Amino acid sequence: MKILGIDPGLGIVGYSIVDYEGDKPVLLHSGSIQTQKGARESVRLVEIFDDMTTIVEKYKPDCAAIEKLFFFRNRTTVMPVAHARGVILTVLEKHKISIFEYTPMEVKQVLTGYGRADKKEVEQMVKLALEVDNLPKLDDTVDSIAIAICHTRSIMV
Repeated sequence: MKILGIDPGLGIVGYSIVDYEGDKPVLLHSGSIQTQKGARESVRLVEIFDDMTTIVEKYKPDCAAIEKLFFFRNRTTVMPVAHARGVILTVLEKHKISIFEYTPMEVKQVLTGYGRADKKEVEQMVKLALEVDNLPKLDDTVDSIAIAICHTRSIMV
């Protein structure tokens, strides 16, 4: 099963393609969609829509695991992130891809056993799950991998 892991954002959307056949997750591809900071929000959303469409059509995932917004510290960023997330969900729905949503706390709980784990702990568990020494540099991309791995462990239950 190919899982598209997504960490949504307006400036950066982290994504990963994780293959899971029941024994261990394998990272097939990962990257990010990065939009231009000074551009109008509508232009950035179209870019996310187009790029996410390309990713879905190229990798043909069986399902998608996406971070769910449930609490945001910075009120100025919550709406743009919600808009970006809406665009991403639209692409997934349009392509009839099953969508599974996880809060950051759920991802941390599933990967580390502690819902308030820090980034380093999550990164370490992603490395262990994938049996790799190095991860992509961008936190958003690593987060997308963590979300996909969280889904693999959620379907095992």
